[in-house]
Amino acid sequence: MDNSSDNNISNQTSKKKCCCRDQANKLYCYDWLADLPESHNDTEMVEVQFKNTRKGYYKNSTHIKLEKGDIVAVEANPGHDIGVVTLTGRLVLLQMKKNGVKLDNPDLKRIYRKAKPNDLEKCEEAKAKEHDTMLRARKIAEDLNLNMKIGDVEYQGDGNKAIFYYIADDRVDFRQLIKVLAEVFKVRIEMKQIGARQEAGRIGGIGPCGRQLCCSSWMTSFVSVATSAARYQDISLNPQKLAGQCAKLKCCLNYEVDAYVESQKKLPSKEIPLETKDAVYYHFKTDIFKRQMTYSSSKDMAANLVTLDASRVFEIIALNKRGVRPDSLEIETNKEPIRKDFEDVVGQDSLTRFDKAKKKSNGNNKRRKKTFIKRTNANGEGGNGNQPKPVRKSVNDQSKQNRENSGE
Repeated sequence: MDNSSDNNISNQTSKKKCCCRDQANKLYCYDWLADLPESHNDTEMVEVQFKNTRKGYYKNSTHIKLEKGDIVAVEANPGHDIGVVTLTGRLVLLQMKKNGVKLDNPDLKRIYRKAKPNDLEKCEEAKAKEHDTMLRARKIAEDLNLNMKIGDVEYQGDGNKAIFYYIADDRVDFRQLIKVLAEVFKVRIEMKQIGARQEAGRIGGIGPCGRQLCCSSWMTSFVSVATSAARYQDISLNPQKLAGQCAKLKCCLNYEVDAYVESQKKLPSKEIPLETKDAVYYHFKTDIFKRQMTYSSSKDMAANLVTLDASRVFEIIALNKRGVRPDSLEIETNKEPIRKDFEDVVGQDSLTRFDKAKKKSNGNNKRRKKTFIKRTNANGEGGNGNQPKPVRKSVNDQSKQNRENSGE
């Protein structure tokens, strides 16, 4: 009875939200094999996620029935850690292959059990200490004159170990720092160096585009960004606009640079000037996707700007190679430009568009009145040549006529 009650309690607590982990982040993987029950028994490997940027793969050697969202206690060094099950079954093998984790790796650890209420309480206590520990560790590193910044602290689920994430430009000798931290916090210390972009991903925020930062929402691998990416896209080299919240060049500068590079290969070289009989024109700017190039008669400033199509630029370069200088850059045509008048395509720019119905009704009334006048005149005769119709008299006119008749 006691064992069954403990299992029921552990099952109930394992469905609760994990006390110290956030599941909605960039490490989330959609389980597209969830509708296939047989796929969940293909392997004993399970994917377990911890704090924002950390997850691992563990063996379910005791064959505990696990589902996505269960909170489990896993093997750690030392003690145990608390995490959330994010994947089970065949898809775990694909994720391990993607991340370069081998099945025959002897360092793979195992799952102990589903988390109990006592495990969740320890996890809550460990989480509550993370922020204060980070602030004290920063002060200790400053007192030791270490050129580093401690960006985050993560406690293990049982509280016996703490991981300190730090940022440093150069190599740092933190042996003395580890000794001091171990004496102050009475836990095992592990130091992990991260980059500025990874720190921004851990903290999160909103970018100038109005959306969540890419590094905190979906990016897991960071590629170096160079200023040449901005030059290819003709973006102003303003450091304040090109830098992100991490003080590095924005990762989004690399998103479209390949399309710009491929398009520029189909355009004339910017270094070749265009010669005419009057002057020499130098490249000023390019609209890559419209395939239009603007040239100036001066190298240093915008003077006498002329915008040409890429085909015309190729034509002028070919003429210059043969020693021919055209009269002008633009193609001379005798045709006058056709002036297009304004056309109201939609029909919603007229101020009297709402009066059309009234005009129609007024016209109908006038036509009805005219036909009535034609049918009857003042003498009651038909105005259209037909037999006269009797004129309808009112009650007063009929009584007056009766009095006159009686007087006679």
